[in-house]
Amino acid sequence: MTLLPEWFLWVAAGLVGACLGSFLNVCIYRLPAGESVVAPRSRCPECGLQIAWYDNVPVLSYLLLRGRCRGCGTRISPQYPIVELVTALVWVAAVVRNGPTWQALSVAVFVTLLLGIALTDARTYIIPNEFSVGGAVLGLLLALAPGGVTIRQAVIGAVLGFAVLWLAAVLGEWWLKKPAMGGGDIKMMAMIGAFLGPLGALLSIFLGALAGTLIFLPISLKTRKLVPFGIFLAFGAAIAQGWGGEILHWYQSTFLV
Repeated sequence: MTLLPEWFLWVAAGLVGACLGSFLNVCIYRLPAGESVVAPRSRCPECGLQIAWYDNVPVLSYLLLRGRCRGCGTRISPQYPIVELVTALVWVAAVVRNGPTWQALSVAVFVTLLLGIALTDARTYIIPNEFSVGGAVLGLLLALAPGGVTIRQAVIGAVLGFAVLWLAAVLGEWWLKKPAMGGGDIKMMAMIGAFLGPLGALLSIFLGALAGTLIFLPISLKTRKLVPFGIFLAFGAAIAQGWGGEILHWYQSTFLV
């Protein structure tokens, strides 16, 4: 049991999350372009002014600058403070729900990765390996800690998630005579399986496919635009992480009795 008050843990989690959200913004913009996330330092894309540390404080700097560059006054995308705020809330929610545990860290890291994947896939139709493959490694490492998915479940989940989507891609390409799914989606499912285990991986695929079918498929059929399936896999995985146990229990009690 921790001696620190709950409010302190929540504030600390929020600050960590906001800082990671700021770094996540850098990853979202730079990783799909193959750029380093370390150097050069952040600059205004219009005037090239290097952003000082006091203008790079998550959320607060955006508000103080009224959403504009200090040098040229160009409007700054609201995505920056939104991602920082959402990531902060994710980390707070993880600690509120799980306490100061390894499971809270695993949940926070996982949902942060899902947010990064969803945004990069929506913007560029690319899921960087740093999020998918790197995330799978993190999932396996965190499975070594007590309190959550075991390392055995993580390994099986990663293999199963990868295999199911790989098979779907192969069959889809055979049926449609063209690529049916990107490699990034397949590697992403390995990451999801590493964090959620085999049942969580399957539930994520089902929920992601359901959401994609109901929301984006009608639009895709009309506009002929490629479906960014990573967005819906991220949505399904987030639901599976938060309420997967309740969903599986409801299914078993309703249909398997």
